[in-house]
Amino acid sequence: MIFLYGLLLTALTISGVAAFFSVSGLGRLFAGAFVPVLIMASTLELGKLVTASFLTRYWNDLQKTLRIYFLFAVGILVLITSAGIYGFLTAAYQTTADQFSIVNQQVSVLELKKERFQEQLELYIGERQTLSSTIEQLSQGLSNNIVQYVDPATGQLVTSTSSATRNAIQQQLNNSTEERSVVSQRIEEMTDSITSIDIEIININANNEVAAEIGPLRYLSELTGWPMNKVVNIFALLIIFVFDPLAVSLIIAYNQITIQDKKHQTIVFKEDIQDQIFEYPDIQDQKYGYPNKKWSNSWFRFLKKSK
Repeated sequence: MIFLYGLLLTALTISGVAAFFSVSGLGRLFAGAFVPVLIMASTLELGKLVTASFLTRYWNDLQKTLRIYFLFAVGILVLITSAGIYGFLTAAYQTTADQFSIVNQQVSVLELKKERFQEQLELYIGERQTLSSTIEQLSQGLSNNIVQYVDPATGQLVTSTSSATRNAIQQQLNNSTEERSVVSQRIEEMTDSITSIDIEIININANNEVAAEIGPLRYLSELTGWPMNKVVNIFALLIIFVFDPLAVSLIIAYNQITIQDKKHQTIVFKEDIQDQIFEYPDIQDQKYGYPNKKWSNSWFRFLKKSK
């Protein structure tokens, strides 16, 4: 009896959970009429279990057309329940996937912004290298600013520096040095911006609870090479194939065990009555006058109580 009650409790629990998920899924599918859908789906779930039990108990007593209709109705209701469960599971995943997609888009925008900063940084680095090379050349020109000529009075070779040339080179050198300083400052700003973006991306990924929720699915997707949507679809189908059909099967099993126990009790009862007939053979002849072969069931029950 404990096993029988445990079987019934398990069947009702699985059926109740399946009904909850199915009603939730159907309610999301028909969100405009959630309460009517809730009432309708709950009633159909109860009717499905009752119909499955009725078929199990009175299969041989039903007409063929009625049996076919009841089987068809139970099968359709199982499909409806499974569809509701599938809708609930896929909707839950889609909500998580949408949140994960938003996070990925945020990271993508930051990555794009980082790439632009990186391109500017490379340009500034190239410009600084050019300015450094220019400064080096100007410095060399400034140190090599030597003019040689022959003094007409003495006829000697005179070596001197050009003041105008020196001033011009010095001015260019000062301008290039200032430009390099400005470019170096911009390089530092670009570097700081890129570092800030990297830190922001790390914080987003670290605080992303959605990524942790779908982590196993991502792992299976990478392991199998399938898209994540396909992995989720396969898992949802596996769940619905064993969820509500298992509940209905357990209900049928409970009814079959109950019928078998009832048959066994009937057999034992008849054997007990027969033993009583042989034990008290004169009671019916002297008191009631009924032949043994015509005893009714009420007389059997009377004998059992009298003993």
